[in-house]
Amino acid sequence: MNNFTTPEKCTNFTTQSSGLMENLEICMYSINLFFSLPANSYVIWLIITGPLSGVASEFFILNLSVCELGICLNGLVFILSRWISSLEIIDVFLIGLSFTGRPLFQCLICVERYLAVVHPVTFLKYKPLRYRVICCTAIWFISLGSCLVCMYNLASDKICAHAWFLTMQLTLIISIQLYCLVTVLRALKQSGPGERRREREEENHMKRRAFHLILVTSVTMIILYFPLAITGISVILTTDYSPTVWFTSLTCFILAGFVQPVLYLHRTGKLSCLCSS
Repeated sequence: MNNFTTPEKCTNFTTQSSGLMENLEICMYSINLFFSLPANSYVIWLIITGPLSGVASEFFILNLSVCELGICLNGLVFILSRWISSLEIIDVFLIGLSFTGRPLFQCLICVERYLAVVHPVTFLKYKPLRYRVICCTAIWFISLGSCLVCMYNLASDKICAHAWFLTMQLTLIISIQLYCLVTVLRALKQSGPGERRREREEENHMKRRAFHLILVTSVTMIILYFPLAITGISVILTTDYSPTVWFTSLTCFILAGFVQPVLYLHRTGKLSCLCSS
């Protein structure tokens, strides 16, 4: 992934392969910067300039978009670190935003939809903005800790420990999202006793929206992080730390970074306006 993960002793073939992987990664990060940076900036602008109630309801997406801007910064630092070696330590520090910040915010969005459908009373209890601020603050602190752990592991060339750390947290987060997905699907097939037809249709419409949101987010998460988790397990079992091993999973991760803002723009109707204009 970077110079810290390259073995000290390598053959000329490995050196050429590492150089090719670096060039391909630079291309992937450049594509992500080109799409993700303007898309997430536009999402942040829409939420901030919208009504105050919109800021409260979209607070998790707002924080996710800010986190995505941090990931774009990580991509820019990675590109510049190929020529300015002093930036490499910043590069490995910002990796924690990618591996912890983004999946946690996406998981938080799914848990919110899960509570809205399965436990509506609990959802209404914790709906005020102050609870969302508390949750997001906790995630930012966790992400900061993850950044420090990633920086220590990669700077110390502890690739196996980094693989364990990456695999365990991604497996846990994906499991939580799949649980929310399955539970909302079961609730969608059920209707409360004694409900009127109109009320049942409105409730089912809300459940379908929540299910579609969780489904799309979970599929995106699997595309983003499942290959990384498999790669981490492979690294642990084979002790193969070459950059080539990570390339496929990193490609899925980098190129799918702008999916979430596109989904938000589609949901708010802004995507069709941009296409028509």
